[in-house]
Amino acid sequence: MNPLTDIFLSPLQESYFQKALMGGSMVAIVCGVVGCLVILRRMSFLGDALSHAMIAGVAGGYLFMKVLFGIEAYAPAMLIGSLIAAVLTVALIAFVSRMSRIKEDTAIGIMYTGVFAGGVVLVSVFRNYIHIDLMHFIMGDVLGVTDTDLWTSGITSALVLSVIILFFRHFQISSFDPVMAASIGMPVLLIDYTLTTCVSLVVVSAVSMVGVILVVGLLITPAATAYLLSDRLDRMMGLAAFFGVSSVVGGLYLCVWLDSAGGGAIMLFSTLQFLIVLTAAPRYGLMARWLQLHRMVPQQLTEDILGLLARREKAAEEEIRRDLSEHKKVGTAIRNLIQKGFLRRSEGDISLTESGQKEADRILRAHRLWETYLRHVGTPVGEIHDRAHELEHMNDEAAIRYIDDLLGHPVNDPRGKTIPPDQKAAVPGQIIPLSYLRSGNRGIVEKAGISGLGNGEEIHMESRGQTGEIWNIVKNDGSRLKLSHEEADRIMVKYI
Repeated sequence: MNPLTDIFLSPLQESYFQKALMGGSMVAIVCGVVGCLVILRRMSFLGDALSHAMIAGVAGGYLFMKVLFGIEAYAPAMLIGSLIAAVLTVALIAFVSRMSRIKEDTAIGIMYTGVFAGGVVLVSVFRNYIHIDLMHFIMGDVLGVTDTDLWTSGITSALVLSVIILFFRHFQISSFDPVMAASIGMPVLLIDYTLTTCVSLVVVSAVSMVGVILVVGLLITPAATAYLLSDRLDRMMGLAAFFGVSSVVGGLYLCVWLDSAGGGAIMLFSTLQFLIVLTAAPRYGLMARWLQLHRMVPQQLTEDILGLLARREKAAEEEIRRDLSEHKKVGTAIRNLIQKGFLRRSEGDISLTESGQKEADRILRAHRLWETYLRHVGTPVGEIHDRAHELEHMNDEAAIRYIDDLLGHPVNDPRGKTIPPDQKAAVPGQIIPLSYLRSGNRGIVEKAGISGLGNGEEIHMESRGQTGEIWNIVKNDGSRLKLSHEEADRIMVKYI
């Protein structure tokens, strides 16, 4: 037989390896599937808490059978005790977090350490009756899997997977949007308790076989690995189960080849798997993120190109590169804007498309309003343009509207250039304050806030004059009204 083939086939001929492979794979599959819901709900710490708190249940079940019936290490009693300890821990965590100002993560830390400590004290006080190897409980012995362990794990895995499959849609909706789940009548609290019970069953059935550290690792790491590769929960669960099984298979072979602890080897292999996927994942990996950052164009450069073309209508690429020479990715930014439909290339020149013109007007509006504001607060004339160029990139819509209203909705900037109108206000059918109207605009009064003007009247806006502080409007009957900024703000009109 080929030596390379022999190192893979020889372990498979050993019964301990076969049982470890079967038991570990069953645990890995159910842990991977449940683990997806655990990490989506940010319950990772809870799995760790349940696995540690189980020592109290194991000790209680062991002591109960030993004192009353004289039976040592009775598996069903320890399993039931573990489940009781897990449920008690969850109940205490829920009680403390709901009935006090203590947050859930803090409650988990308090309760699981308390229950775990209680179990350790119980084992030490009744050491003449309880013969439990705490190191074995924590580290596990995956190479010492018994037939009872296999049956326990198989039944528990089948039960938990059946619950997940039957109520998959409920778990999915409540995990991603619990508010919506509650609004459509789903019993969110019952779903949470069901999931917690499933986690408890998985942990309880697996700890006796693989130990505390490995069961927590299999619950979290394969699911986290799958999370880097998929945005769909069903696909994520399938990948998590695959990564869990591959961790068990790879770890067991690693354990045999290196003559190391089984649980440690499995978790080492699982962690290495995670690190490889973290590095190479096509969308959420480190390399993908590096490439994305490398290709990313600063928003300021994008806006500078749009603003430049808004002022010049069209320009050659070499001219744009020269004017924006302080930036390094001008060519990349132009290509991105062409792909997005903001720019077009024609006969060597680059110009704005219709959507590009709207975006450029938005930037130009911000720039000229900032110039007007800086002039208003007394900024030296020589500094206004450069400072406005910096501020235009902080064009938060609410801030720009506030400045526009503060300045009385100016039409021109300090150099006499027209300030583009608010694009969201200048939409036919939109109901806006009359103060937003400019020369030539028309509207129908929806809410008249002054005398001399009635609802339903059509008005026409004339020039606001040199100072821009008076709104001159013409009514249908030819009569004119002069309004202050405050009065124009009180009148609501439908833009037509």
